[in-house]
Amino acid sequence: MNDFLSLSAVDQAAAIKKKSISVVEVVQVHLDRISEVNPALNAVVQLRAEGALADARAADTTLARGDETGPLHGVPMTIKDSIDTADLITAAGTKGRESFVPSRDASVVARLRKAGAILLGKTNTPELTLSAETDNLLYGRTNNPYDTSRSTGGSSAGPAAIVASCGSAFDLGSDTGGSIRQPAHFCGISGLKPTSGRVPSTGHVLSYDLGVLSLLTQIGPLARSVEDIKLILPIISGVDGYDPSVVPMPLGDPGQVDLRKLRGVFCIDNRIVSPTSETIKLIQDSVSVLGDVGINFEEAWPDEALEASELFHELILADGGVWVEKILKECGTTEVHPLLKDRFIGGAPISVSEYTALLTRIDCFRSGMLRFMENYDFILCPVNAFPAARHGEIFARGDGYTYTRTFNMTGWPASVVRAGTSPEGLPIGVQVAALPWREDLVLAVSAFLESRWGGWKHPPL
Repeated sequence: MNDFLSLSAVDQAAAIKKKSISVVEVVQVHLDRISEVNPALNAVVQLRAEGALADARAADTTLARGDETGPLHGVPMTIKDSIDTADLITAAGTKGRESFVPSRDASVVARLRKAGAILLGKTNTPELTLSAETDNLLYGRTNNPYDTSRSTGGSSAGPAAIVASCGSAFDLGSDTGGSIRQPAHFCGISGLKPTSGRVPSTGHVLSYDLGVLSLLTQIGPLARSVEDIKLILPIISGVDGYDPSVVPMPLGDPGQVDLRKLRGVFCIDNRIVSPTSETIKLIQDSVSVLGDVGINFEEAWPDEALEASELFHELILADGGVWVEKILKECGTTEVHPLLKDRFIGGAPISVSEYTALLTRIDCFRSGMLRFMENYDFILCPVNAFPAARHGEIFARGDGYTYTRTFNMTGWPASVVRAGTSPEGLPIGVQVAALPWREDLVLAVSAFLESRWGGWKHPPL
């Protein structure tokens, strides 16, 4: 494999700007890498080879003229198949959209292209993104680059698998219950779910028009290094004139966060699903190295968080799956994958009074979480109780997603960074979460842990 492929997006952009490598060369080596690994992974489901090379030639011309360039000029990216791309099929893993080419880019894609990034292709997701296992009737199953017999989770599995395998410098995923963080954990890369209201969801299959359900889903970056997350987040953030939930809140600078002044709280067991012994040790070791720089820690997990997954399930199933059926109808889908059908279709809706009571419980949960954080700046905890499961076993191993859904229900920012390796050779990540709008703090802590544990490691593919 070409050594250039393992560089961060930041370093790739710097090499391009210095003209030590042409954009055409950069794009071509990534396309070659996709051709090499994708047969085993099934991560990239639509390839834009000719268009990407044309963009690369134009980007080289811009550099040769000395014109102004963006921070991602010439850097190759892939985009999750649930996020609209104007010149490439965006199927969202559902058969009704197998030939659907959007009329315009999603807001986040348009911003990345304006910053100079070059789209290589689209990456796999379960149908409508709504599963913890990535498989669909249109493109099939995505495999884990560290062990192809294992899952990459859901729903940003294609993004995580191809980024971990160096077929793309970075990708954008979406996270409704852990769909950025779980695949990042399973594939040993970094990922960030931003604060609810930070990044517009315009052009995502689960868009801003889902009422209270829109609280759950955020678009965010996946990359091999935290420095890339820091670069990408400001580009995709901010109001777009469409998504009414986005708040024009300034982004803090992770480089200005003084770790020595932080107060941390950590959890090694959420009292719902106990993690593996290796996961527990990595949390404890991470607490230790953060303590060495002066961070004071307490061990605790809020009682309110015990209810988070229950509230999550009650909310997404409250109308009996009508909201999912509506999206399927709009897509023109009549044949539905069992992973989606069994979970969402044909359920019994709750009454209006029950729904009102549910919303009240959610508000009380969110308020209780805020009160819990009065004495802390961030939370350190597992991403999942387990490393990547074998295909077909992810639902049978216990609900490891309870560690991520808590922060979808609060809307708080949360990131993942690789901290170690399981006895089977699988990546294990740790999760850092903080109060709303404190992505700077989350990324500062994650970057420190990455520097201590080494972060991403090349898979055997």
